[in-house]
Amino acid sequence: MFASRYLVFWCCLVGSVLCALMLWRGGGAGWYWPLGILGALTLSGIVDLLQRRSTLRRNYPVASYVRFLVESFRPEIRQYLIENDDDEVPFSRAQRAIVYQRAKGALETRPFGSQQAFYKPGYEWINHSLEPAQIATHDFRLSIGGPQCAQPYSASVFNISAMSFGALSANAILALNEGARRGGFYHDTGEGSISRWHRRNGGDLVWEIGSGYFGCRDEAGRFDPERFRANAADPQVKMIEIKLSQGAKPGQGGVLLAPKVTAEIAEARGVPMGRDCHSPARHSAFEGPRGLLEFVATLREASGGKPTGFKLAIGHPWEWFEIAKAMHATGILPDFIVVDGGEGGTGAAPMEFIDHVGVPLREGLMLVHNTLVGLDLRGKIRVGAAGKITTAFDLARVLALGADWGNAARGFMFALGCIQSLQCHTGKCPTGIATQDPGRQKALDVPDKSERVTRFHDGTLRALKGLLEAAGLTHPDQLGPEHLMRRVSNNEIRSLAALHAWLAPGELLAGTSEHAVFRRFWSDAPSDRFVVPADLLARRASRTI
Repeated sequence: MFASRYLVFWCCLVGSVLCALMLWRGGGAGWYWPLGILGALTLSGIVDLLQRRSTLRRNYPVASYVRFLVESFRPEIRQYLIENDDDEVPFSRAQRAIVYQRAKGALETRPFGSQQAFYKPGYEWINHSLEPAQIATHDFRLSIGGPQCAQPYSASVFNISAMSFGALSANAILALNEGARRGGFYHDTGEGSISRWHRRNGGDLVWEIGSGYFGCRDEAGRFDPERFRANAADPQVKMIEIKLSQGAKPGQGGVLLAPKVTAEIAEARGVPMGRDCHSPARHSAFEGPRGLLEFVATLREASGGKPTGFKLAIGHPWEWFEIAKAMHATGILPDFIVVDGGEGGTGAAPMEFIDHVGVPLREGLMLVHNTLVGLDLRGKIRVGAAGKITTAFDLARVLALGADWGNAARGFMFALGCIQSLQCHTGKCPTGIATQDPGRQKALDVPDKSERVTRFHDGTLRALKGLLEAAGLTHPDQLGPEHLMRRVSNNEIRSLAALHAWLAPGELLAGTSEHAVFRRFWSDAPSDRFVVPADLLARRASRTI
């Protein structure tokens, strides 16, 4: 209670007491004004500490009012930036405002029309129909599980993306999982494995297994089949996801320093306390494309036939082609593939990785979708997408570009109350979300925030239903690139269908693709190992382009 974040509150309290003492000792009427002001602020601080709706107010009594005062001017500031064609319009703030409104159940309408820059290149929209449709429910679902799966899972088209316990607090995990349980959607564990907080409320889980094999590793950090079976048998675990790479820092491992490895984190991950916890940059349980698919088959069998797939951020296109060719050659298919965009977020990535490593979601998703279509495998493998999906339009865009469903991380963090203070890596998150500090996370009220998570999910799908009805469609699987438009320049508009190249079913099998990336790299990609195409090596040796 004596933490520095309570300093303003304590100053008001002490000031109120001193003013009251001065009045009691006959200090004169001049002390009434400071007593009234400081006393009112002190009472407000006490209310802040006792209320449960705002984590920020509980963690920063009185002091948080400065932020709220600044926020009250935000609409005017934003409109000024738009009218002056400023490139620094804080779009993330607009997204955050949408999430906050939905999570709180507030009115979502807005007066005086759009605030978007309609004539700026890059602006996108969905075309409407003169015969709008009527859809009975906004609970859009899909079945995940191919012909080699014994326990298909009925998933929502919008779910919680991978965020580990350790990166998030126990109360944040509890709120997310309870919100998922109430709303009927899944909660991805992240590579930190299944903690006691994931299990408490019983929401559907997708167990993500990274290169550290947390929750299914032996003492040396190698994959342990028996420990995997024990965790995978839990009915709460609906799918198994092998993480090859993540959008925020693809190609790089990670380390959780010893002081941050608490008893609860050590329990969930199966690692010792007091020692650094490493996530290697690559897997040790398999090698090459065929090894990956054999590992998928092994985990699917060991889990009792639950849907098993992998998540990756696209990097070298020929390496993805090598995996795709291995699917065709071996006949071993993942039940799903989640494409993570290079724009994905984390609290622990170097700046260069955040800004300049990994293919953005749009291009990565289209490459995966096109490849599967070209191999006549698209109908057998589901595709998910993750990377800055916050609004219903964001979700509609990835569905139109080839995804079957979308995952969101930051959107659900906003629903929990995240204010993007950028303190994730310090342990001093002001909203109790990205911290292991007991005092800070205690301020996050689980019942209130779990309800906000459910409302955000529900509101987003209701908004998606509205977009579909306006477009004359009855289900998200009818969305295609022809429904979305983009302003390419001041005087040119193109649909996403015309803007991008799309493969026909079986086109790669027939060897007739004229798509530039496939024409360049497909034929040289093997199916048994990851290699650099021979002609690239030759060019590198001669230093020619």
